[in-house]
Amino acid sequence: MPQSIYRDWAVEQLASGLYPQREDHMGSWLDRIAGRGLGKLAWWASPLERARLARFAASVEAAGAQLSGLSDAALQSRVGEVRRGLCRHGLAAQEVANCFALVREASQRLLGKKHYPVQIMGGYLLLNGGLAEMATGEGKTLTAALPAVTVALCGQAVHVVTVNDYLAERDARLVEPLYAFFGLSVGAILSTQERAERARAYACDITYCVNKDLVFDYLRDGLAASGDDSVARLAVSRYLEGETVQPRHSLRGLCYAIIDEADSILIDEARTPLIISSESGAAAAAADCASALDIARTLAPEAYELLHEERTVRLLPPGRTAIDRAAQGMTGIWRFRKAREELLRQALAALHLYARDRHYIVAEGKLSIVDEFTGRTMADRSWERGLHQLIEIKEGLEATKRRDTIARITYQRFFRRYLRLAGMTGTGAEVAPELRAVFGLASVRIPTNRPLARRALGERVFLNDAARWAAVVERVIAMRAAGRATLVGTRSVEASETLSSLLSARGVEHALLNARQNAEEAAIIAQAGQPGRVTVATNMAGRGTDILLAAEVREAGGLHVILSEFHESRRIDRQLYGRAGRQGDPGSYESLVSLDDDLFHSYAATATAWAHRRYAGAIEIPPWAGRLLRWLAQSSAERIHARIRARTLKSGEQINRSLAFSGRGE
Repeated sequence: MPQSIYRDWAVEQLASGLYPQREDHMGSWLDRIAGRGLGKLAWWASPLERARLARFAASVEAAGAQLSGLSDAALQSRVGEVRRGLCRHGLAAQEVANCFALVREASQRLLGKKHYPVQIMGGYLLLNGGLAEMATGEGKTLTAALPAVTVALCGQAVHVVTVNDYLAERDARLVEPLYAFFGLSVGAILSTQERAERARAYACDITYCVNKDLVFDYLRDGLAASGDDSVARLAVSRYLEGETVQPRHSLRGLCYAIIDEADSILIDEARTPLIISSESGAAAAAADCASALDIARTLAPEAYELLHEERTVRLLPPGRTAIDRAAQGMTGIWRFRKAREELLRQALAALHLYARDRHYIVAEGKLSIVDEFTGRTMADRSWERGLHQLIEIKEGLEATKRRDTIARITYQRFFRRYLRLAGMTGTGAEVAPELRAVFGLASVRIPTNRPLARRALGERVFLNDAARWAAVVERVIAMRAAGRATLVGTRSVEASETLSSLLSARGVEHALLNARQNAEEAAIIAQAGQPGRVTVATNMAGRGTDILLAAEVREAGGLHVILSEFHESRRIDRQLYGRAGRQGDPGSYESLVSLDDDLFHSYAATATAWAHRRYAGAIEIPPWAGRLLRWLAQSSAERIHARIRARTLKSGEQINRSLAFSGRGE
């Protein structure tokens, strides 16, 4: 890495390890409070930053005016000049402007897409380590290509991180011709790949990957090093063993990362650490799980408390007494009070807090976890501390071996190790202070290229599921008759299949997209913008999904989005709404939800019970009451989730300090 890039990225010292990464300095609580204050200040100062970015965009357009008349060969010859300028002067404004202008011109010729000024603004903010809040449909994929090429030409590994395999593969294929023009290779990390294939993808100049895969590969690299984590020592080892020795790690280093949907990855998914575990061959584990489930089923409701918001169980004194009584005469772990109470807590959670076709699916005799944020199954992932085996036995499946933790890290600690971190999202305003305090990302809202034409058609809250689904079906039929395309968002496989059966009963043709149809995702999304097309989907059709509209649909009013259940965060709701009205297209959205939804019962139980009593016998509650309930529930959920993230971060730091003597914090 050129020393000028070190200066630009304020890298004073690298952490010891297999490859370049920043030392994760744990700030105090006072630092975080100050960081939150700076985050709010940066957000309010956005107009000043936007003005600076606009001036830079103008300089790129001026530099690009000299390139439009060049032949393809002459344009290609400019690549070497730009590379040398970046390596010599680092990320100086003029050198970056020259690079951006070249990328923009090449993109127009190769992809038929020329970067808008607002995309140039977003790209420069990303290069400077900021978080660009860009409205959905504003072309974040093309925006990321600007800083990705610039950093890759300096010889540094670039990771473009997104939320699922579909987006990683789609975006890598889309921009591959552009990267090839600059002599840069591009790879995509998919969950189905073997380690050797992943290593080849990471060896590319620019790698598109999913956040979970990236972090797990980092942990696996640490495990593979087996304590031999000195770069110098590893180099000597390879020299002595011969040049044919295969690399013991996959990643080239944590140099530069652009995180797409940054609020989802850094906020929503940061509540739990990522863990690598090994199988434990305890022969009696399955029998213990079966016994625990049997005992759990006999416990009275007053014996325990279900904490839905944290998906855990608290045993109450009557419960502990009942467990002690049931365990009399039993051997093994049942002789130890803490062990048996922990197992019973997990058994109660398996019975009451984890539901089939909501949190997991069963297919071909195997239990697969469904990612609540993406709606996709997570291959080869399992819950820890016996929970996975308990759910398997609950479903009548053969229990897999219990897994014990051998490596772990939080998203907070991992992403802070990049030499430079940047992010993009369409919904970052609410969490801007936390992103600044924890990750050092200053958020700036980038203006839209065209005025938004998306219309909000309101929110309706029905008293029960039956009324909600009936209303959804009627709205779908009405939109279909008008020649518009309709997308209905649900939060679970179960809900999507319930609606699918109701639509089928009314003779409404539709496409169903959930964890059971993930192989058909690309084909379903490709047809979702056709006239009269109805798509019922879980969160798989949320973040990053680009539905292209047929001309007839655009003339009829565009895509109509129906949200059938609120999420814990309004940001996630807005992501679904954002599938409509992209890049100035017409579109509309509405919310048709039910008081029976988990959000209301888990986070606003008292107010929800009042609404049931007050409006008993009605079909729906007044709009003002619905808005109040939504605000109460989502505000409560976001406060709880913020506390969980703070605990997760603190726990990770405590573990790192306690293991510091070994030189390895995770």
